[in-house]
Amino acid sequence: MERILEHRSRLALCVLLNRNDCMSFSRLKGLLEETDGSLGAHLLKLEKEGYLSVRKEFRDRKPVTWYSLTKRGKEALDSHLGSLSRLIRQGSGGRS
Repeated sequence: MERILEHRSRLALCVLLNRNDCMSFSRLKGLLEETDGSLGAHLLKLEKEGYLSVRKEFRDRKPVTWYSLTKRGKEALDSHLGSLSRLIRQGSGGRS
């Protein structure tokens, strides 16, 4: 299991980014209903682990930050979800 993905917000971020090429900070904030500070802290932890790439740009003279899941992030997410699936199967006595 990937310890960094044990927090529900970081796991949710990776799942969302795995389903989308990239997402903006404001879109992630709205979907996850996180505060700026909390979301920023979770994104920074994932970025420091090499799970996210970050791109900043200006749109209509306003800064926009875009996040994408890296190959390393996708591999970590796949591994973590596989571990969770095995754990769930074991907890249900091997029933699917």
